[in-house]
Amino acid sequence: MNDTPGWASPGSAPSDASSDGQETGVPRPSEPVDGSGTTGTWASTQPPAGQWSPPSNTPTGPGTQPPRPGWGPSPKGQGWGSAPQGPGWGRQPDAAKPGVIPLRPLGVGEILDGAVTAMRAHWRTVLGISLPVSVVAQTANLLVQRYLLPEPPAFDRNATGPEALRQTADSLRFRLLESAPSMLISMLALIFITAVLTVVISRSVLGRPVTLSDAWTEARPRLLPLLGLTLLIPVLGAAVMAVGILPVFLVGDTAAAGLAVLVLLAATGVFLWLTVRFSLASPALMLERQPIILSMRRSAKLVRGAWWRIFGILALTMALVLVVAVLVGIPFAQIAISADGGTMDSFLDGSITGFGWPFLIISAIGDVVVTTITYPLYAGVMALLYVDQRIRREALDLDLARAAGLPGYDSRN
Repeated sequence: MNDTPGWASPGSAPSDASSDGQETGVPRPSEPVDGSGTTGTWASTQPPAGQWSPPSNTPTGPGTQPPRPGWGPSPKGQGWGSAPQGPGWGRQPDAAKPGVIPLRPLGVGEILDGAVTAMRAHWRTVLGISLPVSVVAQTANLLVQRYLLPEPPAFDRNATGPEALRQTADSLRFRLLESAPSMLISMLALIFITAVLTVVISRSVLGRPVTLSDAWTEARPRLLPLLGLTLLIPVLGAAVMAVGILPVFLVGDTAAAGLAVLVLLAATGVFLWLTVRFSLASPALMLERQPIILSMRRSAKLVRGAWWRIFGILALTMALVLVVAVLVGIPFAQIAISADGGTMDSFLDGSITGFGWPFLIISAIGDVVVTTITYPLYAGVMALLYVDQRIRREALDLDLARAAGLPGYDSRN
């Protein structure tokens, strides 16, 4: 079974269908190409490490000098193929960079920088999708908070024993009920933004322009599968948590309380492992046009052996998103509380039990600003992380170089 399709940049997929369940339009893996542009075969013995060079018309034979270490020879040691200089490890060789990232395995900083660069280079397209979707999402969330949510339960600060436990349970139920609509609306908004911006990132890697209309046309057929994938992964996580915790609560004795904590920690670990394992399923679904299950398998294959690295990058991205949300959200929260006639102290100690229209509107504006910035950043990092893993595992940089029309790479027929 061949489950390593080539780069499926939107609009560039061939029409042949595979025999392993992939959808029509997913290109096959690239074959080695020799200097004459014809498809060759892999040699029985590979060259020593560090002496591989890209397809070129450089003559070979007796008396010719072997290629220099790095990404290939380059006259006078300049350009993308220059060899590392200096003692020790040397510097990392330059690579072709037709778009927002160099076509080689990426570092964490390059992934983040590439996401920001893509946002800046295509800011009209990014704002054209993220800003309207954020406004609609926050407006819906505001109306839900104002008209659909029940009043928060009253609390007796002096309650003890069973009454205190009952009030705590009521508070937890209310918080879950309060956050569920907001989480659902945010998830739907993120799906729309991720779908379109994944297309934008795929074009920006190749240095190609893209309009909002083009990106939407390419992304629209994949929205329903992306929605199904986005719903399936949390359902799997919730099932894991339920299977781990429910038997403990059915026991119902005192010892079960301590056991429940341990089981909860274990279930959380499994949920986190599944989340990272399937984190690249969305880009695979969008760019390879895979169905849901095959996209999850592709993600599992790409993540295998790199779980901790991907976890670290995702954790760093979420930390940056949180920092941006706090830095932008605090000023809006202060203005909203003041406009509603309260103070920050009364807000923090919980003495404010209801919020008026001024607070809700100003808070919604702050949320729009936050999501307009953070959603594209998150979508960009996920798309570039997927590209990076395919470069590391499947030499996708060769396909990207061909697709970008770089000299020295022959386009496939």
